[in-house]
Amino acid sequence: MQKWEFIELDLKDAYLIKPFYADDNRGGFIKDYSKEVFEQNGIYHDLKEVFYTISHKGVIRALHFQNIMQQPKLVRCVSGKVYDVIMDLRKDSPTFGKWQGFYLSGENMNELLVPAGFGHGYLVIEDSIVSYKCSEKFYGEYDSGIRYDDPDLGIVWPYDEIGGKDKVINSIKDDNLQSFKEFIENYNEFLK
Repeated sequence: MQKWEFIELDLKDAYLIKPFYADDNRGGFIKDYSKEVFEQNGIYHDLKEVFYTISHKGVIRALHFQNIMQQPKLVRCVSGKVYDVIMDLRKDSPTFGKWQGFYLSGENMNELLVPAGFGHGYLVIEDSIVSYKCSEKFYGEYDSGIRYDDPDLGIVWPYDEIGGKDKVINSIKDDNLQSFKEFIENYNEFLK
């Protein structure tokens, strides 16, 4: 049996969470969210929306966020494996502009608490299903992001695990996202 574990990250207000897990001769049981347990650990994350992405190996999802109506999320890879990256985009934060990457997989069961004001993206290492438990609704009109390959971010993606950078599968939408410099120039539009 694995009990809940909440690991505060170097990025302010972000957590790596090991959920409750029990197994026996029938299989296993995972509890990856409990309002009561989270609040006992000082984390207030009310669910408003839950959704899943289904992605092929090589898919990359850029650093997405909402300009308005920030969307804190609890992210877990239900099956497969992804390299998940979070970045603090809160200008007044001591960790502004810093990023951290984590392997999330169906095997390790870890999840990330991505606070409001963060960008979030991942590279799919194996065909995967990723769960998002959000404490704010998705609003398409506020959807934004920063290019995953912007050199100013300095993100080190593990391209070798998918056979090289030329194997990346990206959306047209993500190809047209802003740079980090453009994000900083337009910062007044963020976190309204």
